[in-house]
Amino acid sequence: MRVRPFRGLRPRAELAGKIASPPYDVLSSDEARELAAGDPYSFLHVVKSEIDLDPALDPYDDRVYEKARENFDGMVERGWIVRDEAPAFYVYRLTQGEHRQTGIVGAAAVDDYLEGRIKRHEHTRPDKEKDRTRHLDALSACVGPVFMTYRGVPELNALVNGLTSAEPAVDFVAADGVRHELWVAADGAITGQIEQLFHKIQRTYVADGHHRAASAVNVARRRREALEAPTGDEPCHYFLTVHFPADQLQVLDYNRLVRDLNGLDPEAFLGRVRDRGFEIRPKDRQWRPPHPETFGMYVAGKWSLLVAGPEIVDACGDDATARLDVSILTRHLLEPVLGIGDPRTDRRIEFVGGSRGLGELQRRVDSGEHAVAFALYPTSLEQVMAVADAGDVMPPKSTWFEPKLRSGLVIQTLEGERL
Repeated sequence: MRVRPFRGLRPRAELAGKIASPPYDVLSSDEARELAAGDPYSFLHVVKSEIDLDPALDPYDDRVYEKARENFDGMVERGWIVRDEAPAFYVYRLTQGEHRQTGIVGAAAVDDYLEGRIKRHEHTRPDKEKDRTRHLDALSACVGPVFMTYRGVPELNALVNGLTSAEPAVDFVAADGVRHELWVAADGAITGQIEQLFHKIQRTYVADGHHRAASAVNVARRRREALEAPTGDEPCHYFLTVHFPADQLQVLDYNRLVRDLNGLDPEAFLGRVRDRGFEIRPKDRQWRPPHPETFGMYVAGKWSLLVAGPEIVDACGDDATARLDVSILTRHLLEPVLGIGDPRTDRRIEFVGGSRGLGELQRRVDSGEHAVAFALYPTSLEQVMAVADAGDVMPPKSTWFEPKLRSGLVIQTLEGERL
């Protein structure tokens, strides 16, 4: 794999905790607006710039992207964000409770993505991909990294461990309790070693950030075509990533909400679910699925546990994708009972990350915003890699990785002649 050091734009150390923000896709516009209210430093003004405009404005309006660039340029002009003098790799550690993961921030080759060495396990939603493409193009910078994983390389692990024995350049605890630490590796001998060790890796995987990766490639293609005599060192040949060893990651559940019952009343809906081969076990409280092939369901003010029957499981055969819980739910319930066509484009379905808990599912059904919620057992990382290695894709929003990487902590610009 080709992963390069680059001259990152970064918040000044004393401002990093104020500026770095959650990624754009874990907050609604209203949540982001409330979180950033009265806080000029928050990078939410860049990644979700609609919060600085009339709430009635279409979030895909041209003015939203213009505002993002204005806010970004303003942070640079005020000296809040500055460029490093030399190309560097950055070691990024996140600690959440007892969980800790340490990755390498670098610029990954667009060609590795186009030629299939960077493996994907999800399709993107066209509207979201277009949005991030326009956002990245307007900023001319990758401001939120793509979360990557790979099967560990002992020599690379040892090198990272050595780098993190020093004091970090950045160290702060965010409002959600996650600690973020960053080390800068700018020594030429070290960056050369890291590059060579990445060359030993045959494939990497997009864990989180499929839309960011696809948008970076879209922009790169257009910019590369405009180059008269490309050298391969131009920033547009690369995009911002953080690579974590697979054995350090944790995957949470990614749950579903559906706005209506497809014309059915609750009793008829439950009857159709049974007819499709699910056993329904009523519960008197919120219920998290205990193992694969089970699902929590909340409808009409009541929780149940759904258990996929043997005819459903047998129909999956040895197909790694078909055996995923998200596939079972989609193919045997969401499609035939609720009429959900393509989950990437159907606006009747929404996705809620497991970090928000079952209470968020219940709240949104009780509010009348949605009619039914489904809680899923987390997809394992082994399943993710197996599907990607087979060249297949999962249903949208199959995995929720936690903790989330901060946006604006390290930025890769797409302007200039060299990384």
